[in-house]
Amino acid sequence: MKKFLLRFFTWWNQKTFGTQLTTWLYGERVGEDHLGNVYYRTKGGKIDAALRIERRWVIYSGEAEGSLIPEGWNGWLHHTVDVPPSQEKYTPREWQKPHQPNLTGTPFAYRPKGSVLREGVRQPASGDYDAWTPSD
Repeated sequence: MKKFLLRFFTWWNQKTFGTQLTTWLYGERVGEDHLGNVYYRTKGGKIDAALRIERRWVIYSGEAEGSLIPEGWNGWLHHTVDVPPSQEKYTPREWQKPHQPNLTGTPFAYRPKGSVLREGVRQPASGDYDAWTPSD
């Protein structure tokens, strides 16, 4: 019952019934990424009268987190490229690093030494820094 109610009232866990219905009626599956996110566009690439472009959207495999969209699919979703990654052959360059999630706001976020959220003492400012003081 809980899962059923969550599908009505929350969008951040998975697709809602409204999104599922809209996708079923008007969506056309374009592809899926290695994380399990599924990408859609309007059937037949129909142009939306209000937007003057085709609508494109993603159904996340888990939590709705924008930083979990790979760069190729991000470009396609934002109309930077017209060809979705599922229709092109792309080999990453050797200098490209794998995706790392955005950890800001989580317990795993970077906290420098001396931060109020981490132990330790902050290093004092070096000699090349002069603190500003207001003049009388």
